[in-house]
Amino acid sequence: MNTFRNSLLPVALFLSLLVAPLALAKTDVSEIDSSRNKLIGYMLSKQLPVMHFSDKVMNDDLAFAAFDLYLKQLDYQKRFLLQSDVDKLSIIAPAIDNNLLKGDIVLPDVGYEILTGRLKETKKMSEELLRAGFDYNRDEGYETDSDKLKYAITMSDLRERWRKLLKAQIISRFLDLSEEQEKGTAEEKKDEKELWKEAEEKIVKRNLNFFNRMDQETQQDHYDRFFNAITRAFDPHTNYMPPANKEDFDIHMRGSLEGIGALLREEDGYIKVVRIIPGSASARQGLLQAEDIILRVGQGDEEPVEITDMRLRDAVRLIRGPKGSVVRLTVKKPDATKVVIPIQRDVVQIEETFVKSTLLSSPDGTKVGYVLIPSFYRDFEKTRNGSGARNSTDDTRKEIEKLKKERISGLILDLRNNGGGSLMDAVDTSGLFMKTGPIVQVKNSYGNRRVLSDDDPSVSWDGPLLVLVNQFSASASEILAAALQDYGRAVIVGGAHTHGKGTVQTLIDMNENIPLLHLKKYDDLGALKVTIQKFYRVNGGSTQYKGVEPDIVLPSLFQHLESGEQYLDNSLPWDQVDPVPFSRYAPNSYDLESLREKSAKRVKGNDGLQVIADEAEKATERSQQTSISLKLSDMKVKRDEAEIARNKIGAHYMKYRQEKDSDKGEGADKGPNGDKDKWKEEIKEDPYIRESLLILEDMR
Repeated sequence: MNTFRNSLLPVALFLSLLVAPLALAKTDVSEIDSSRNKLIGYMLSKQLPVMHFSDKVMNDDLAFAAFDLYLKQLDYQKRFLLQSDVDKLSIIAPAIDNNLLKGDIVLPDVGYEILTGRLKETKKMSEELLRAGFDYNRDEGYETDSDKLKYAITMSDLRERWRKLLKAQIISRFLDLSEEQEKGTAEEKKDEKELWKEAEEKIVKRNLNFFNRMDQETQQDHYDRFFNAITRAFDPHTNYMPPANKEDFDIHMRGSLEGIGALLREEDGYIKVVRIIPGSASARQGLLQAEDIILRVGQGDEEPVEITDMRLRDAVRLIRGPKGSVVRLTVKKPDATKVVIPIQRDVVQIEETFVKSTLLSSPDGTKVGYVLIPSFYRDFEKTRNGSGARNSTDDTRKEIEKLKKERISGLILDLRNNGGGSLMDAVDTSGLFMKTGPIVQVKNSYGNRRVLSDDDPSVSWDGPLLVLVNQFSASASEILAAALQDYGRAVIVGGAHTHGKGTVQTLIDMNENIPLLHLKKYDDLGALKVTIQKFYRVNGGSTQYKGVEPDIVLPSLFQHLESGEQYLDNSLPWDQVDPVPFSRYAPNSYDLESLREKSAKRVKGNDGLQVIADEAEKATERSQQTSISLKLSDMKVKRDEAEIARNKIGAHYMKYRQEKDSDKGEGADKGPNGDKDKWKEEIKEDPYIRESLLILEDMR
């Protein structure tokens, strides 16, 4: 049955394109762009249901899911559209699937026309409000969570929303300037009246720049976002990438070689940090973290530019820059606090992205090995050419051998913030800790399963093993953690769950999928990243959605974050398949329940972990308090509370400490090897590492 279906696909797809309306191939130059978009829409409607793992079909359910995503992309913060505009667009929603199949696209044209009109009105409105000024003593609040906001009914309602927004921005800027003056970093001393004037001038300029950028949005940009909404209705990792976004894809997959070294994504109008590249300028500076939202970008001492609602590629161009230059990022942390982070751009230190290790001293006096795997890398180009390809498996093996020479009594494997990478290396690295056996199951949309196994009987380390994970451990790192957990080979320690990305994507060049020569005359059609497979553990459960639940859960600074597959729109559900035969690891003599009890007792008496637990609870409360006061004194109190929290955590956790010498340049007060030694110092003060050493001691 599967073979028959598989053989039909190319023919069916060819025929469907052959009988497509010939209007798709109009030759009038003025129609070329429109015809190209119709072809893209038609190809998506035909190819996605066939290629995607979920077997979703183009129907009304998918049409409404795509519409919701499109609407979020159009005006996520509900600052432009009225409810009447949304009602007008909603009428089109049920027909999205049928329109695509007919090669007829309506929504992006209507959305572009409505938004363009509203942008002109809100620009004029905001300028009037800024000229009129604000009452900074007026006691009122402003809702920052767009999900709790309804679309404005009238232009008067929208005007009131903008009045509060602009007032909040000015007060925030005034507090920034006041803090700079208090800390002695301001260029000149100014009185309060002058600070207010400067804050207002800066927001006027920022507002003008913001609308100028919005005016640069083209109708084609709206089409591209609409196509991406269609693909994301299948699942969050299926995307349409227009030609101009191929550079963005490279940033996601490889990271920038020169700049700050952060992987970014555009999410509902915000530029969000996905991951910090190990060894990069951001990693060495230490304050920018995954899930941070970048609000503004400043070049050196210049006035920052607002990047909310900016296209990713435009934001990246502002953030990237030549080595040695300084960029100042105004960042909104997950607990809603804001901080300005100065980063000196640099070339990513490639060596620091590789596996590395160090020796730790256990409280009982024994030596413990520590191995950090930032990602599962492999040089596939060299692998294909038959030459020696550096990979994370071989590097991990080498580091373990070095540690074994020091007669270690246990090993900590750190997979925190490991976003995945090479599946081959996830399997092979698992095999370093046990003899042969299945590691992971992979299933495609036809139901065909294959089992990936470790076939190498050699074992690099057979002693006590602990694996550290967090919410940002994803994909290949979840496969390794799950396999070691299922075999009973290691104790998994971390937050409540890992990310939960248990799917495989492939990149398809849409230009190579056009079977008719007369349709190949169009410009580059872009690419399609589509989910085609799903991972399953050897016990049958999927790593998708749920992720890996650690054996021992420790307090997490990120527990309040809705971070993970389960919080993403249209993510594929958890499910299970039949388990495969495997034998649990025999030598383990520890009792898991006893380890949990001892750890829980220690955590209650550990000052560092208790501070993290307390501040995580407060961060949860802050994240739920989305309505902010627009009273100057209240906003000042919130800032002071956030700084106190950072200082409390930093006292126990070097990684989150704001060093006074952070702007002094490379290697300031950091020892003979400069930043290369910093990670070792951070590990020694890491409360999670300290508790891991004690857990390993209990295991022995």
